[in-house]
Amino acid sequence: MNNPYIYEINTRVWLNNFTKTQTKAKITDVPISYWKSLKNLGIDYIWLMGVWKTCKTTIKKYCLTDELISEYKKALPDYTADDVIGSPYSVDKYIFDPQIGTKEDFIKFKSMINKLGIKLILDFIPNHFSAETVLLKSKPSIFLKGNNYLINKDRNTYFEAFSKGDLIFAHGRDPYFPAWSDTVQINYFDNQSREFMCNELFKISEFCDGVRCDMAMLVLNDVFEKTWYEVLLQQNYFKPENEFWELAITKVKKRNPNFVFIGEVYWDLEWKLQELGFDFTYDKKLYDRLIKSNPTKIKEHLFAKEGYQKRSLRFIENHDEKRAIKSLGVEKSKAAAVIISTIKGAKLFLDGQFEGKTAKLPLQLKREPVERTDNEIKEFYNRLLNITRNHIFKEGKWKLLKAYSINEEDETSKNILAWLWEYGNKEILVAVNYSEVKSKCIIRNEFNYDAEKIEFNDLLNLNIYVREKFDLNNYGLYIELDNYQSHIFFIKKRV
Repeated sequence: MNNPYIYEINTRVWLNNFTKTQTKAKITDVPISYWKSLKNLGIDYIWLMGVWKTCKTTIKKYCLTDELISEYKKALPDYTADDVIGSPYSVDKYIFDPQIGTKEDFIKFKSMINKLGIKLILDFIPNHFSAETVLLKSKPSIFLKGNNYLINKDRNTYFEAFSKGDLIFAHGRDPYFPAWSDTVQINYFDNQSREFMCNELFKISEFCDGVRCDMAMLVLNDVFEKTWYEVLLQQNYFKPENEFWELAITKVKKRNPNFVFIGEVYWDLEWKLQELGFDFTYDKKLYDRLIKSNPTKIKEHLFAKEGYQKRSLRFIENHDEKRAIKSLGVEKSKAAAVIISTIKGAKLFLDGQFEGKTAKLPLQLKREPVERTDNEIKEFYNRLLNITRNHIFKEGKWKLLKAYSINEEDETSKNILAWLWEYGNKEILVAVNYSEVKSKCIIRNEFNYDAEKIEFNDLLNLNIYVREKFDLNNYGLYIELDNYQSHIFFIKKRV
């Protein structure tokens, strides 16, 4: 699917919206009207984040630190310890959380949304399991083991499982940050471990249309070696010939060629993961440039090869980042939303984004603060998504345009981003002033029309501008936009 729209839902928290009695709602309790409303906005995939079984025993041990409690109170002013249910990324094993639904519930649910034209994304966390997972007893050999020397050297990274004197294992980690204390690390230099995780992914793929792979680059051979060099050297583990993702993606796609792999990827490893078979990878670089209000850098980024662009996942918020209203402000967030929604690649939206929610919720919490819907933001997204669900943004040809200065003294043209979508005889021109000042430009060499008059219908702002053929063909289209304002022009030729 070209340029799909993906909608992320924090499942355990979101289900509170559908509870009618003291019994918590399950996935099958959500009315079909809800899914139809998302389909009407152009949503192609639902990512149900956090549906797998976790270990309640980790809560008291790992989830009530002073640092985490401070985060809980900041996000949820009336927080109590009962609100903590543990991280959904600290998985016990890949079976559905019974409070969310059974295997049969999810089979039924997937069938229902597929009939509506929506596909289902679930989580795959390749790097680790819960530090209390039952697999430590049934499959201890798949995990990265430590020893007395390593644990005495670094008790933040290594731990004794079950009780003192038992086996020592490594916590999962990102090499640039402290280890995740509520997890245990898979050993990706061990063939048995790789085979086990490959089979787990294969089983997950029976229940969904794609997976979002958490921190996907951590299991790359070079990254894994760099992260765990000391312990791998001590235990005589050597770099495998193939990458895990080559094996896993090939196995799943052999059964289902349309199965979608989404990779959370950083460190300029996006293209590497795309080469290994990922359909989409996180575009954190674009996100950072949108945060910094750097239109020149954004333009440079959009000059990347088409294959890379089409397989990039664009976003302005997700569960790891601040809400867009907080990180960007209202007007800037709307401009950024126009940008990501009208360029090539997949688009990721977070539940609550369309209503202007502001609270970034720690994933260990089971409820969120009550927030009023921001009607301005809701109206904006309704209009934007109703525009961009048009097939021209899915099937059309995209072209980045140059914004020329109106004269030598005015340099504000550098603030305007512009591109053209073409599909058959239809054209849509997008222009965004991504700066804090009013900006002007001329779009030249794009209009060589035979029609006497050209109508520019601004679908976003509900304005219509009519221009003469002679002026467009000889001088170009003059654009003037206030700070962080946008045009989405449907171009109509009139005789």
